[in-house]
Amino acid sequence: MSVIVAGSLTQRFGSEVGLDGVDVDVDAGEHLAVLGDNGAGKTTLLRILATAARPTSGSLEIFGLNATIERRRLRAVIGFVAHAPGLYPALSARENLEFYCTLHGVDRGRVAEILELVGLAELAGRPADKLSRGAQQRLAIGRAVLHDPKLLVLDEPDASLDSGGADLLARVMRGRTAVLATHDHALANRLCQRTLVLRRGRVVGVPTRLRVVH
Repeated sequence: MSVIVAGSLTQRFGSEVGLDGVDVDVDAGEHLAVLGDNGAGKTTLLRILATAARPTSGSLEIFGLNATIERRRLRAVIGFVAHAPGLYPALSARENLEFYCTLHGVDRGRVAEILELVGLAELAGRPADKLSRGAQQRLAIGRAVLHDPKLLVLDEPDASLDSGGADLLARVMRGRTAVLATHDHALANRLCQRTLVLRRGRVVGVPTRLRVVH
């Protein structure tokens, strides 16, 4: 069963083309890596897949729903880690998660579980802006899985993580469908079954160790 079915996704920013006819098909439980240089279109694609942006043209179904029309319903089952952590700086790590519990209708009892999962139990009371960049990223990952989403969309989540970051990503991706953008080919090989490589907004090729996405 396909969780994501995207056809000819195109995104334009004025005269600039961010994506140019990209097709994506991701099966349930599959982990897809999106690779490419800066400016290749990775962030644009992932924002569309997370329903944080609408494509200029093309089609996108997620869990069988039209992602343009059903954005509100889909956000209840999608967890998204963007480039910016998206935290409230004056709130503690615990308070940030409690706030998102309220937004998602999640029992606050889950907060302690998530803090333990991402390795921040001992920093739960520290304001987000006093956390290291790596700890902030861990908290952002915790926020993304707080509501137990079926689909994770992760935009270079490893960029600021410490040496244990790959293990954390493996834990949160396990049992979920996931799309991961990264510059790290070794991480992609470790965590993902397939890869899609972008250059200037187009699919151009794949590393040899992974199966091709057409």
